[in-house]
Amino acid sequence: MDLQWLKPVLGRPAPFTTVYLDSTAADTAGGTDSLDRWRSLRRELEEQGAPVSVMEDIGELVAQPTGVAGTHGRVIIADSEGVVIDRILADAPAQSQATLGPVPVLLSAAQAGDESTRFLLVEVDRQGADLSWSDWSGLKVAESDVVEGDHDVLHKVREGGTAQRRMETRAQDSWERNAQAIAAELDKQVSERSPELVLLTGDIRAVGLVRDALGQHARERLVVVPGGSRADGVNKEAFQANVAEALRTHRDRRRQQVLSQYRTGRGRGEGAVTALADVVDVLRRGQVQELLFDTTARMDGSTLREARLWIGPEPLELAVTQEELESMGAQGGAGLVPADVALVRAAVAQDAGLTFVDDGAVELMDGVGAVLRWSDGSTPSVSVPSQSADTGRLRGAV
Repeated sequence: MDLQWLKPVLGRPAPFTTVYLDSTAADTAGGTDSLDRWRSLRRELEEQGAPVSVMEDIGELVAQPTGVAGTHGRVIIADSEGVVIDRILADAPAQSQATLGPVPVLLSAAQAGDESTRFLLVEVDRQGADLSWSDWSGLKVAESDVVEGDHDVLHKVREGGTAQRRMETRAQDSWERNAQAIAAELDKQVSERSPELVLLTGDIRAVGLVRDALGQHARERLVVVPGGSRADGVNKEAFQANVAEALRTHRDRRRQQVLSQYRTGRGRGEGAVTALADVVDVLRRGQVQELLFDTTARMDGSTLREARLWIGPEPLELAVTQEELESMGAQGGAGLVPADVALVRAAVAQDAGLTFVDDGAVELMDGVGAVLRWSDGSTPSVSVPSQSADTGRLRGAV
């Protein structure tokens, strides 16, 4: 999962206010809406010394409708000067919460983001296409556009003879040219904006022609989804179910690709590491391509939930001990923070991704691991005796 959307918080002035809010509208008399939930959180933050101006900024945002129906959440992250990030979440948090601290709390936002996919929906017929860009959450249309072909002989006639063949040829030519125009625009937009997925639906013949005319970059992201149309009369519930299934399949495939890379790296003894100390080591050297967290790692009693790391002012300044941090030359900083806060902060800084792993899917010591961009002789390698109850780890060099 791409963490680029979290990068604007890096290098900003502390303190940071991180709010995870259930933004689901109250649907019963006496129900609690998001503004009521925010007021409760605001009182807690003000008691901790949160800047009043920041509280006002957040309150103004929360008062604005999200435009999303049904259950959903919201993450708002502010520095000492104001709001830096405001995002809709596909799932509402189990409990709204807010934190004031020297660094932003990013793991919950990243975990919510793991269930989101930014996609381009393309509904085509033989004349043109409607383009709908999802917002970051994938819950609503953020932007829409229309592409129209300039060839208008769209229907074959049934008159027979030479005239029929001529009209059929002209109609076929019109379909193909319109499909090429649509494909050219899709190639351009996909190249410029890089959606995770391009969902193509509509007239069956037009879908095939557009798919065949696309360039490789767009085609690699393409998924054909049945049931959609530019015309009225679509079974919207059935089509949305097909879209949801396509998105779930994409997320599962994305996760499995990362797990496969991790298993391969562990099997070779290079290209992947696990255990908290080793992940810290490769993060501060900028080696991490993908950070892996066990989904149970933040539960009460887990190693990662209880662990703390030392961090400096720069995101890649992190260490298991204070002495180790000082030996790196870190000057000042936030001191001791929860391990997940430090790990995600460092991952964001080096453009790494983040994948959440079901318990037992792969071996993650301390609930954390990493797929690496590169390895060298000083990269840590971890192995555990497979026929032993010894929980200690053997460390060597790749």
